[in-house]
Amino acid sequence: MRYRRLGMAGLKVSELSFGSWVTYGNQMDAKAARECMAAAWDHGVNFFDNAEVYAAGESERLMGEALKKLAWPRLKYVVSTKFFWGITDGPNEKNTLNRKYLMQAIDGSLARLKLDHVDLVFCHRPDPQTPIEETVWAMHDMIRQGKALYWGTSEWSAAEVMAAWQIAERHHLAKPVMEQPQYNLLHRHRVEQEYRRLYEDIGLGLTTWSPLASGLLTGKYRKGVPKGSRGAIPRMAFLVEGLTDKRKNAAVEKLEAIAKSLGCTPAQLSIAWCLGNPRVSTVITGASRVAQVKENMKAAEIAERIDADTRGRIEALFAALGE
Repeated sequence: MRYRRLGMAGLKVSELSFGSWVTYGNQMDAKAARECMAAAWDHGVNFFDNAEVYAAGESERLMGEALKKLAWPRLKYVVSTKFFWGITDGPNEKNTLNRKYLMQAIDGSLARLKLDHVDLVFCHRPDPQTPIEETVWAMHDMIRQGKALYWGTSEWSAAEVMAAWQIAERHHLAKPVMEQPQYNLLHRHRVEQEYRRLYEDIGLGLTTWSPLASGLLTGKYRKGVPKGSRGAIPRMAFLVEGLTDKRKNAAVEKLEAIAKSLGCTPAQLSIAWCLGNPRVSTVITGASRVAQVKENMKAAEIAERIDADTRGRIEALFAALGE
């Protein structure tokens, strides 16, 4: 496992990380969650991604239980959480980044994670109803109080990220240092085009999610929605149309041929392709079984085998299909 700086921050994260979205509290119990984290750790993973909203807080609770039992030295691992959607009902508890919500949300997350601080905290989506300055001050105070070490954004526009950074710069506050955008062969524009200036101008780091496009790039949806897959989860029904898209799955079939020539699976190749972008600090992987964790981790080795010609062939398959 290699470790990359989080943008221009001093923190280093494993190039492959492990996230709990979808699986924790939905497809996995406490034992499976702990075993998957342990397997990732054994492969050199030091960053574990979470969010308040995942399984309405249950994901954080499961990860907290796992961390307690695994008893790793706190300095050795990096944990994140994210805030925006909320997990309780009320005018100041849903879809907001106002100060009241943020300052109470962090306390709830720390209690569930059984930690005295998280390393990374993200504003999970932009909030057009709260002034960015209010949010920036709240995140700064969260860091000043020692409840988080670094803060950033997730799926904010480049203009919104820059606005937050400039407010922090002007008032000498803690600046946003990372973004968590979707990035895969079918979703490239934001990372490769929209954020281009931010890497040099403010040293933005990236913790990218969905390297497999919700599972589409594994090839499992070529013949419909398999039982037990993400697409079969009722609350994920909105993904089905895209997952079963015939043109996209035809491209995945051709991707399988390239993967076979490299001695790997299309899933491993897709994750490895994401690692080929030097702007990516870490690629967040997910799994519901230890075997999946081990398979995903092999992508780090595959990444070293992808030359410029192979990368071009891979990208050509999806050039007219993505965003």
